[in-house]
Amino acid sequence: MIALTLKRIELTTVATRGVLLLNGALIAVTMEDVVRPTKTPGETAIRAGRYDVVVSHSPRFDVPLPLLLDVPEFSGVRIHTGNTPRDTEGCILVADSFNFDSLTNVISSRPAFVRLFDAIKHCTGRGTCSITITNH
Repeated sequence: MIALTLKRIELTTVATRGVLLLNGALIAVTMEDVVRPTKTPGETAIRAGRYDVVVSHSPRFDVPLPLLLDVPEFSGVRIHTGNTPRDTEGCILVADSFNFDSLTNVISSRPAFVRLFDAIKHCTGRGTCSITITNH
């Protein structure tokens, strides 16, 4: 089993930045929509909590991607590549680093996703995988 932990470290009015840990070690940084008390479709990050993760075919991207299960008020929440909150509708974007010139950009998303996806595929093939999301 692997344990993913997403620690939201910067919650702003334009985006949410975080760090993603794999069994306690940093594997990527993250970008999400804004954390809000109530959902605004296409503009709100999912609630903090623990979610099981599986790999399944994404109809939107037409490739297999990690899918978070049983997310309250959301469906189809995935972990995928992207660079700004415009690339997510409640999903979690992963990257190698933040763009410190902008609160709303991450850099080098694809290499981070490949590392993470390899670990998730390995995990889901052998057992369970989960992600715990916290607001810090």
